[in-house]
Amino acid sequence: MKMGLLYEVLSYNKVFVEEKQYKQYQSGKYPDKKLVILSCMDTRLVELLPKALNIRNGDVKIIKNAGATITHPFGSITRSLIVAVYELNADEIMIIGHHDCGMGSVEPKKLIEKIKKRGIPQKRLDILRYSGYDLEEWLKGFDCVADNVLHSCEMVVNHPLLPEGIPVHGLLIDPNTGELEVIRDGYQEKV
Repeated sequence: MKMGLLYEVLSYNKVFVEEKQYKQYQSGKYPDKKLVILSCMDTRLVELLPKALNIRNGDVKIIKNAGATITHPFGSITRSLIVAVYELNADEIMIIGHHDCGMGSVEPKKLIEKIKKRGIPQKRLDILRYSGYDLEEWLKGFDCVADNVLHSCEMVVNHPLLPEGIPVHGLLIDPNTGELEVIRDGYQEKV
């Protein structure tokens, strides 16, 4: 019988804790660099992003989602950014998208077909539609990653709960080399 991924993780974790490997990662809950980052959940960025930015455990707060995208001004991503600023002493915000992002190629109709193939019945999808919920709009990706990052930056900059003077930076990272490109310099832009 093949060992499930959960059991592989738990087996490794038992040794990790017993050997006290966690000690090298211990830090406080407040970010040393007073920075919160919204980035994409792309697997290529798991280790590359921190290395490319010279951040270590304890330096920053990192929030990840599909496409480093803020879709609603009062959604969970924006709430996390506001909490980072007020409760965790973050003084700057970076929104970092990346080239070759999978959200740029998401086609809602095809994704809905995959949802159906995984066993979600049409009647559940119909309930969403009849409730006035636009599933295709919610699943839609973006055409240009730079525009997406700028849009997310603007949602933060214009948020009524963001205090004045918080720089909101927009960057793109190359997921192969780690090279950064600034597309919004929060020091130069007025909040």
